[in-house]
Amino acid sequence: MKNIFFNTLFISFIININAYNLKKEIAEDDPKKKLASSVFFIQIDTLIQNEFNKILRLNKNEKYAIALERSLKLYDKSIEIGDLYWISKISFELGNIYGKTNNPKESLKYYKKSLQNYNKQQEETEINLSKTEMAFRVLRIGSTYQKIAVALENELSTKYIDSAKLYYSKLENIPALNKQIEIFKASAFNNLSGIYETDSVYDKAEYYILKALKINEKYKNNLKIASTLNNLGNIYLSQNYFDKSKTIYLKAIQLIKNDDSSKAIRFKASLYFNLAWAMRNLKDYKAYDFQELYYEYEDTIREREFRGIIENIQSKYNFNTQKELFLEQEENKRLQDQQTFIIIGIISLVIIISLIYYLNFFKLKQKNLALKLEQTELLKNKELDKVKSEAKTRIINATMDGEESERKKIAETLHDSVSALLSSANLHLQATRKQFNGNTPLEIDKTQEIISEATYKIRDLSHTLVSSVLLKFGLNYAIRDIAEKYSNSSLKVDTEIKNVKRYHQNFEIKVYNITHEFINNILKHSKASNAIIKLKEENNELIISITDDGIGFDKTKINDKEGLGINQIDARIQMMKGTFHIESALNKGTNIFVKLPIVEKEKPNYASLVQ
Repeated sequence: MKNIFFNTLFISFIININAYNLKKEIAEDDPKKKLASSVFFIQIDTLIQNEFNKILRLNKNEKYAIALERSLKLYDKSIEIGDLYWISKISFELGNIYGKTNNPKESLKYYKKSLQNYNKQQEETEINLSKTEMAFRVLRIGSTYQKIAVALENELSTKYIDSAKLYYSKLENIPALNKQIEIFKASAFNNLSGIYETDSVYDKAEYYILKALKINEKYKNNLKIASTLNNLGNIYLSQNYFDKSKTIYLKAIQLIKNDDSSKAIRFKASLYFNLAWAMRNLKDYKAYDFQELYYEYEDTIREREFRGIIENIQSKYNFNTQKELFLEQEENKRLQDQQTFIIIGIISLVIIISLIYYLNFFKLKQKNLALKLEQTELLKNKELDKVKSEAKTRIINATMDGEESERKKIAETLHDSVSALLSSANLHLQATRKQFNGNTPLEIDKTQEIISEATYKIRDLSHTLVSSVLLKFGLNYAIRDIAEKYSNSSLKVDTEIKNVKRYHQNFEIKVYNITHEFINNILKHSKASNAIIKLKEENNELIISITDDGIGFDKTKINDKEGLGINQIDARIQMMKGTFHIESALNKGTNIFVKLPIVEKEKPNYASLVQ
């Protein structure tokens, strides 16, 4: 019934458009009929407005597949009419729909069309159109460029970032005629600050975030002020100004402490995590209390996101299914045409070659055929060896990646589930203690001590499986954390780290695991008193040097030392296209050298949000 109604609506729409075009031609020839034509134009405009309002409701209710289908049809009809106002407006809504369905490139295309037609409308009508509408379109284009850049992991990322900066600059030059334009400018300044912080241009990052903060404070929007303060704290944190960042985070938390909206909870989680890290660097052990608050807010966020996924899955499934079906049909058609062409070409070639060989060079054909068979066999063998080698490499890679992924999942489960259950049990025991009016049984005290000890052990195990310091702050801090954790009265581990910044997260995890494995080997086998880990970036390579003054070992027997895990480490480094060298002898210590080509970083994963 819905399809019948929808098709009927558009048939009526097309009839009215054709009638409109006819009446427009009549009106141009006969000025006396201009009034009738104007009335009919209003009817057409009303029809479009009604359909557009339905699309807005569908989009608001997250029925994106239906909204997209109707928007594309309405967009085609608005082009047929040539109405720049509706072309611009519908293009903008298409950009919104594609943005919400994780298709940023299509979203960017329609946002740009919207702005182009908006500007064209102003030129052709010579009417001063709303600067607010223009500012909104410019902001959406800039932020979409930035989102695409964040998702990319190649050289194109810089191109998209430059385009984002260009549109933010255009928005900065639009006169601040009203509150809404100023709010758009604040969002652009916030996004620019995130770009400059990522590039370590901290003076510009601070300049733009302070401009955004000034606007948000002017309009007393606590959520936006807290978000901006969080980003300002991150800039100071990146420069190791821990006292300043701590003050900023506390101020932001105070602003939204009583706000329980989804955005506020997400900001609180980020603020408590960043505050805990700043205080840890200040040797303030209250940091662990704030880290507990971060875990609580993270649990709340996960619960709400899960409910949102369940509610949205039906509409997303319908949209993705239609898209996949269309792509599959196109691919099948292409493959069928390609197959037909190849078959005809092969048949023609075989016929020509057969005639030449059989009529003129029968004996030569036999020799060439034997040679071809031999070459084919050789190529097949080479190809088979290549396939075997590639398969072996993929298996090793999948095994190692799977191990790292499983470690991460186990760590998250231990921390988010088991630790939470132990904390809950401890709270129940604490509540039970109050019921005894001071005469608490000894068993309750002992039980609480056991739960506390288990909680600490689970957190230590979670940190051992996957370092949260590595995921949040990178190799520089994570390697220092390893050295601090493994140093004791028997072994002192020092670090020397130069020019090391954030890299791709998977690359950092692999480097961290390699280094961790070497340090474990030193602890287990070397009997060393001193060790030093050196990291530096040079010529787009990460150079790792690990030296100890232990008993060393005989390199000629390295294959027999399965406990060292050196063969597995060597395989991992080869897959990363790096080099690995060991210098060691009995009672002369060990020197380990690793060079790895750098894999550039992902964008920061803490709270510099694109608005």
